Amino acid sequence: MKTKSLGFIGGGRITNIILRAFTNFDEVFDEVVVYDTQPEAVEKLREQFHFVHDGDLLQAASQPIVFIALHPPAIMETLEQIKEVVGKNTVVISLAPKITLAQLASKLNTRLLARMIPNATSYNNDGFNPIAFEEPLEKADRKKIKRFLNILGKIFITEESKLESYAVVSAMLPTYFWFQWQTMQDIAEQTGLSKEEANRAIRASLKKALRLYFDAGLTPEEVMDLIPVKPLGEHEAAIKSMYQTKLVGLFEKIKS
Repeated sequence: MKTKSLGFIGGGRITNIILRAFTNFDEVFDEVVVYDTQPEAVEKLREQFHFVHDGDLLQAASQPIVFIALHPPAIMETLEQIKEVVGKNTVVISLAPKITLAQLASKLNTRLLARMIPNATSYNNDGFNPIAFEEPLEKADRKKIKRFLNILGKIFITEESKLESYAVVSAMLPTYFWFQWQTMQDIAEQTGLSKEEANRAIRASLKKALRLYFDAGLTPEEVMDLIPVKPLGEHEAAIKSMYQTKLVGLFEKIKS
């Protein structure tokens, strides 16, 4: 799928991530029209990507490929405003949970509709991005859209009903751990390692621990029993409870 122009409705973090992924591979466009209600968001993108232009809502929606990068509460009203300029051959990719393909189709005169849950790791072209398509969409069109997005990293087709689960257990997953890794970096330096030694130890240990957990053929209980000393063991029940309460609650909120 070749195109020289894109439209983004919403100029926040995920728009920045996607544009970064494209530019990492020198995938530069003649024009990327970004609309956001906050002009400073678009200006920030323009400072990083010379091909970004600010435009109004209808200009962004008039491009051949349009990304909807909005929070769910704003989407249906926005669709109502852009429906007259979205043509039957416009590819529309929604990046939000909650708003379904059927809801998108009820407002827009295009069959080229997709929903994708993007990952922050797409920033360095290493994303894990589930995508769902409108059922009537032909296989050839699905392949073209998927091929276009492959530069973000792994793109795989899934049932639409699973997208919100992927949002919680994949897209947001790094946020549950990144601050812990940062804390371990600090502790490593406090206890005598250099910054480089700390980073190498934590990176290598995490990679090897993941392989052990998923690939050794052991149950989770057997893996965890391999290390007898558990300094945070007394807090595990509270931490598990926080995960269960916060994340299942979040899933139910975005799914309903």
